[in-house]
Amino acid sequence: MSSIDCVPTGRMVPVRANPFLVHLALAMGGFAIGTSEFAAMSLLPYFAPDLQIDEVVASHVISAYALGVVVGAPVLAVLGARMSRRRLLIALMLAYAVANLLTAFAASYGQMLAARFLAGLPHGAFFGVAALVAASVVGPKERNKAVARVMIGLTVATVLGVPFANLLGQSIGWRWGFGLVAILACLTATAVFFKAPKDAPRHGINTLSELGALANRQVLLTLATAAIGFGGFFAVYTYVASTLIDVTGAGESAVPPVLALMGIGMTLGTLLAGWGADRNPVVTAWTILGASFLLMLVYPSTTGNVWLMALVLFGIGLSGGFGTVLQTRLMDVAGEAQTMAAAMNHSAFNVANALGPLFASMAIAAGYGLQSSGYVGAALTAAGMVVYGLTLWDARRSPRWRIVTPYREANEALPDRSDKAA
Repeated sequence: MSSIDCVPTGRMVPVRANPFLVHLALAMGGFAIGTSEFAAMSLLPYFAPDLQIDEVVASHVISAYALGVVVGAPVLAVLGARMSRRRLLIALMLAYAVANLLTAFAASYGQMLAARFLAGLPHGAFFGVAALVAASVVGPKERNKAVARVMIGLTVATVLGVPFANLLGQSIGWRWGFGLVAILACLTATAVFFKAPKDAPRHGINTLSELGALANRQVLLTLATAAIGFGGFFAVYTYVASTLIDVTGAGESAVPPVLALMGIGMTLGTLLAGWGADRNPVVTAWTILGASFLLMLVYPSTTGNVWLMALVLFGIGLSGGFGTVLQTRLMDVAGEAQTMAAAMNHSAFNVANALGPLFASMAIAAGYGLQSSGYVGAALTAAGMVVYGLTLWDARRSPRWRIVTPYREANEALPDRSDKAA
């Protein structure tokens, strides 16, 4: 099956690439990143005593990773703007492997903190570039589905990778969990080397043009939608375990299966969002936001029954597909700053990962109980709906933000290269 990629001259160069294998290779990278990001939380009780620190201090390691994501996305997007996207993906995965090896061999809190910050740096850039590459090997009507296939690696990691890493931590030591991620990252780099389409370096691109994304109002509004609207998901997710134990009274044994069910919801939601957004991205986004808002409002009233709570959390997990919708929207509105905008999407979601738990902790500290995380989540989701509505209004009122990009124009000029066409 053939695919087509853009080079600096704008000339279309045919290359050989199997979309399924390309997406599988990129999803493997998502699986490695998701395992490392979420496993760090589940392995915290094991590495904290080993490094002779308490769990409160150890939690700063997780914050260091998130900070690395926020910093790394724009910096690496600029530095890698002229590189071949295939080579950039390989470099990012090899860097991720090294950073996780450093984590596995960390002998002190300071070394662990530095290693996790370094591990966070390639995160956003990898997903951003992977989304662009995934979309380039399919027809224009299947871009969202292609991005969803990449993101599926991250969601599957919450179901399979994280529990396995946690099992390694319990049985043979927490360091093996991060060692596993390093191996997965090396396998991803190898798979990308053999299966990703070979594209030419973009020497004609001004690296500073990537910074244009930061002056693009549509890009900024879309990123704000992610940072605020998805904060509601993290407000709930962060306190699921504590709520199950202290409010529901289900015990620690209920935590893994309920979180796994939520992860299954995220996986299914990502696939459904990709399918829906290829047909109508705006309706898909409103559906996800509206359903999330209602489920989070209902969530506190279900915390007394583990079965009802699990069902609602599965529904909230479905909202994980929202990132796919926003990722392709950023491709549409970013103009020449494709890499920067795509990478910054994951910086925005890490901001959400900070905002959601912060506001939820404030409500809990004020005496409203662990279940109040649902009301906080609903409020943040509602705020995200307002920002998304403003984003669409701004796009309609100004021809400047009409969704036309060189990337999309190039793809729309081509025949449909979907699996059906093949």
